[in-house]
Amino acid sequence: MMKRVFSVGLIAGLIAGFATAFLLHFVTTPLILKAEAYETAAEATHGHDNVKAASEEQPLESGRQEKEWSPSDGLERTLSTAVATIVSAIGFALILIAAMVVAGEEITPMRALAWATGGFAATGLATGLGLAPELPGSAGAPLNDRQIWWIATAFASAFGLYLLIRTTSLVAKLNGLLFLLLPHLIGAPQPHHFVSTVPAELAAEFAASSLVIHAVLWAITGLCVGYFWGRAAIPAKAGATV
Repeated sequence: MMKRVFSVGLIAGLIAGFATAFLLHFVTTPLILKAEAYETAAEATHGHDNVKAASEEQPLESGRQEKEWSPSDGLERTLSTAVATIVSAIGFALILIAAMVVAGEEITPMRALAWATGGFAATGLATGLGLAPELPGSAGAPLNDRQIWWIATAFASAFGLYLLIRTTSLVAKLNGLLFLLLPHLIGAPQPHHFVSTVPAELAAEFAASSLVIHAVLWAITGLCVGYFWGRAAIPAKAGATV
């Protein structure tokens, strides 16, 4: 069983990850490059004034702070994005299979697609209500706070959907609704000031495109999981009949 889970998760994740990475390269990466151009122009315009103001507020440290590593434009950026996307897709596939197995759900392409829709609702729609996909140059709350809220919201939303759809008890359904609402009642971490160096139209296009591609990732993952799960059972059945 474990071999089947990991093999199907790996194959489904690779296919979904490659397909999504292809879409990202032609849809969202150009938007990110445009946003970085706006950000660079804004830094060039206001950078000198900011550095001067910062130096007046506090003395410079003896050592320079090292910049965080980021992939350079071109092949390095493309490969980094592709690897991250494929790893995420494999993780989603394994989570999808594990959830369906634990729930005792028959894994077929259509059923896996239905569960994948729930995965998108939890990790895309629910989290996007509080933390929409952002371009470079947008203000944001501390990264750790955003990561904690995102993970907690994704798990709470997935569990809430499960209680609403898979249970019959009214109390369980009410608890499911509470799990769906609780992260948004608490509220996502937000920056002190909402500022951005990119036009609002570009930011809106990026947010919408990112959600659509996220939905495509889950859809391909679900279909591939259902298809290859059935294919993985054929050799075992054939061997049993010999």
